Amino acid sequence: MAPGKPEKPIDLLQGTLDLLILKAVSLGPLHGYGVLLRIQQLSGDELVIQQGSLYPALYRLEHQGAIASEWGESENNRRAKYYKLTRAGREKLNEETRKWNKMAGIIGDILRAVPEGA
Repeated sequence: MAPGKPEKPIDLLQGTLDLLILKAVSLGPLHGYGVLLRIQQLSGDELVIQQGSLYPALYRLEHQGAIASEWGESENNRRAKYYKLTRAGREKLNEETRKWNKMAGIIGDILRAVPEGA
């Protein structure tokens, strides 16, 4: 990138959104938009999640039993659905984190490979 030009936000790899949502919700109950903001904050504003991707993922995770929801009041006094991690969600988060770390290690090993004789 040219100096002074802001970098384009990094696109999520397929299949990572659920893992990021589970991690964000594991830190405490959040409403939908709060999940989006928490992921953005934890990534140092490097990842930007689109609402059009977030809400179907929240629905999917709730349907799978990984998260549970209840209605509450948001910071601006509006009715909002708050999500929290379930026991099944914690197990899924632990398993997916293990798989992610293993895959990241394998990819890192591949990228560190140097040409023979170098």
